[in-house]
Amino acid sequence: MRLDTEKFAQHLRRKARDKSQGRCAFYVRLALQAGGARLGSHPGHAKEYGPTLRRIGFSEITVENPLTYKFMKGDIVVIQPYSGGNKSGHIAGFDGTQWISDFVQKDFWSGPQYRKHKPSHAFYRP
Repeated sequence: MRLDTEKFAQHLRRKARDKSQGRCAFYVRLALQAGGARLGSHPGHAKEYGPTLRRIGFSEITVENPLTYKFMKGDIVVIQPYSGGNKSGHIAGFDGTQWISDFVQKDFWSGPQYRKHKPSHAFYRP
């Protein structure tokens, strides 16, 4: 699979809302499909997307410090839930400038509670 990262990024930007709709997995899945990914079956929860991304050709990348790492257009983060938080976890894509899920994020964490708890997460590259 070759993901058209520009189409992926354009779709993320066009569909992003001002604030979270609680539908990050849906929005990222649609952006992947807009970029040419053929997902077939897909998980319902954001936290479960790692195996699906690997199946369609993404590779997990090692990121020592996400605050200084130079992410590339098309990169995706999959974040596990934290205790007391949303049980679905979170997923977002990088458009070359910013992280976007169903909304434009401040960073790869989807909000202050994820930033505070720093749950397990993994980054993937097409």
